[in-house]
Amino acid sequence: MTPLDIPAGACDCHMHVYRPGYALAPTATFQPPVATEDDYQQVQRRLGFSRVIVVQPTAYGLDNRCTLDAVARLGPQARGVAVVGPDVTDAELQVLHAGGIRGVRFMLLAGAALPWEALAPLAARVAPLGWNINLQFDGREFAARAESLAQLSARLVIDHIGKFLGPTSVDSAAFGALCRLLDAGRTWIKLSAPYESSQAGPPGYADVAPLTQALARRYPQRMLWGTNWPHPNRVPRPDESPLLDWARQFTGAAGMQAMLVANPVELYGF
Repeated sequence: MTPLDIPAGACDCHMHVYRPGYALAPTATFQPPVATEDDYQQVQRRLGFSRVIVVQPTAYGLDNRCTLDAVARLGPQARGVAVVGPDVTDAELQVLHAGGIRGVRFMLLAGAALPWEALAPLAARVAPLGWNINLQFDGREFAARAESLAQLSARLVIDHIGKFLGPTSVDSAAFGALCRLLDAGRTWIKLSAPYESSQAGPPGYADVAPLTQALARRYPQRMLWGTNWPHPNRVPRPDESPLLDWARQFTGAAGMQAMLVANPVELYGF
């Protein structure tokens, strides 16, 4: 894929920045690489993207300074997703909003900075700002979690094709529960980083391809995509271009326009 194939205004909806000088949180599970916004912009230019969502890494816990710094350095075509605690003040939320933050991240796997119990109260706090909840957990729990997720006050963004950390079919209860959330119209899903859950691996990611195909076909107005740069803990580091091509085989040209441009504009307020 060349930049000429990418629609104008394309947005990378999931990447991270790690800069020297920011202390790791006690909950950090690994030593991240140095990966600055200057490094990232080389990827951005290569792909032909102009917009980006900087997602707070788990390594920094509740300290959003690096993410805010990256959003500021990347300019008006950047937004951010932060991690905040239940005791965050309204004034602090306003400062984050002014800094380009448009969502709160809940990564509920190893290294989680927040518990499930904080999800609904924080969703209620940020919904008036137009923020979303950016959620990552083991998708095999969707059937058990779907009812409570459907009741969240804020819009919901699901990471990485649902991140089903075990064999999952389109007929499974877990995938069905995810689809019901998407049917309700207040949930979006990133068709990105198949390597996060695939056991089959590249280039086809055959075990998660049927899930991705079903999602792309049924929910073109709910798709997002992100590089997941700099691909933490992945050696060798994946190439973003084949990953984007992998998603495009399921979306087609019209779906790419929705996934990369229209849907991020609606969700992140570009």
